[in-house]
Amino acid sequence: MTTTWAGSGAHNLLTDNPELYEARFPDPERLAGRWTEDCLRRYGAGPRVLDLGCGTGRDAAHLHGAGRDVTGADLSEAMLAHARGHHPGPEYVRADLRAFDRGRGVSDAVVCLDSALLYCHTNAQLDGFLSSCRRALVPGGLLVAELRNGAYFLGRTDLLDAPTVGEFTWRGTAYRSTTTLTVDRTAQLLRRTRVWTADDGSAPVEQHSAWRLLFPQELRHLLAAHGFEVLELHDGPGPRTEPPWREGMSPGRTTDADRLHVVARVTEPAPSAS
Repeated sequence: MTTTWAGSGAHNLLTDNPELYEARFPDPERLAGRWTEDCLRRYGAGPRVLDLGCGTGRDAAHLHGAGRDVTGADLSEAMLAHARGHHPGPEYVRADLRAFDRGRGVSDAVVCLDSALLYCHTNAQLDGFLSSCRRALVPGGLLVAELRNGAYFLGRTDLLDAPTVGEFTWRGTAYRSTTTLTVDRTAQLLRRTRVWTADDGSAPVEQHSAWRLLFPQELRHLLAAHGFEVLELHDGPGPRTEPPWREGMSPGRTTDADRLHVVARVTEPAPSAS
């Protein structure tokens, strides 16, 4: 028997088990946090950072350790509890990145990594995310985001042709994930079906989720419409590229590979959408 979990608000094996998540996606060198800090320093961001979709808190804690006043926000109570216990320093709060209100001008930078903003599936949700970010940021504040690149799927099928299999061991149990990606062109979504099996005798678990597919020029337009000036928009190097980003590397100039890296600055005057 296979148990099915579906929907952004439903159970999720990884987000419900943060230690399992960190075992599946290890980042011992804190590459994502270091890349983010590099972006913030390059453009002189102030100390107050809001990390949206902070997950287990690894990146928020790294930024805190770099001397920043960090608030980590996530929708998963399990993730937030893990972050408070295992990655202390930042303040951790529950918030939906699709629409939140932390107050006006309370952050010098908003960070949104690992495709978290792509859980905004509709245009209204994207507008809600960007309006909320714009409201939270001071004049000149930065938005730093890292996400999948919708343009990669124009004419390419290598990520769609066959399932991707991942295997790892956690607390003596071997886990195997089989992930299948499909493109929903009408909804402009990358749909993901992931089946989990474990060697402990538990039933397989099937999960469904999706990311919005955003294209580089579409993203530029959305940011401009919400009062942001794009400072960087490129496909690498970044924390999830191959080869990965390392200190001293300059931002790229192309937007062709499967990740996008965005740094945008609030412009003035604020648009009416904010």
